[in-house]
Amino acid sequence: MNKNELKDFLDSKVLEYNNPKFIESDPIQIPHQFSIKEDIEIAGFLTATIAWGNRKSIINNAKRLMELLDSSPYDFILNHEDSDLEKLQPFVHRTFNGDDAIQFISCLKNIYLNHNGLEAVFAKHAESHSVQNAISKFKTTFFEVEHLTRTQKHVSDPLKNSAAKRINMFLRWMVRNDKTGVDFGIWNSLSPAQLSCPLDVHSGNVARKLGLLKRKQNDGKALLELDTALRRLDANDPVKYDFALFGLGVFEGF
Repeated sequence: MNKNELKDFLDSKVLEYNNPKFIESDPIQIPHQFSIKEDIEIAGFLTATIAWGNRKSIINNAKRLMELLDSSPYDFILNHEDSDLEKLQPFVHRTFNGDDAIQFISCLKNIYLNHNGLEAVFAKHAESHSVQNAISKFKTTFFEVEHLTRTQKHVSDPLKNSAAKRINMFLRWMVRNDKTGVDFGIWNSLSPAQLSCPLDVHSGNVARKLGLLKRKQNDGKALLELDTALRRLDANDPVKYDFALFGLGVFEGF
């Protein structure tokens, strides 16, 4: 396929998958349970944090985590007592355990009390063409409070050559307004043009088959290569192609 044919093909796949039916089997359904901005972004951030492994398990554990936060994550983070955190102790999703969950509550409380919330932290350090530096700065801010060393591994750092798949996915959810009701578009201080594709095994494999990506590892260098290719197809909304690449890989076995 030439560039125009590839763009037409991927655009058609975006239309096919970027619709409300996508929500039914995707972790994005968790933040869709909420209507308050802070609840949506906190639910989205925590869900994205544990979004690796079996999708059904991710969704079930994210639902469980929201229940442990009294189905009101923003209020819980700001107003919990120390005794309220005890019920989080048994929580586990793969290597993310109760200690990590409790640590995340502490870090998020600091973000909202002292840094005007998640959106402000990411927007503060975003560059005109990229949010990867902002993700790295976010990690520094997130862990500026006293914290467990082990919990740091659950927030990726693109400046250490991580593709930061889960945070890039979270940012897609928050920033991109797709007019179809999948992505939320509730963060107006960032632009879809700044976003990067959530690069995982599915989107990476499909991107390689389509000639959008040559690097074999799904790391930060591969993300830059894929970003460059997707921006040639749509500079204003390159991450819309996440729906096409992911859909082709997961649902069609492309």
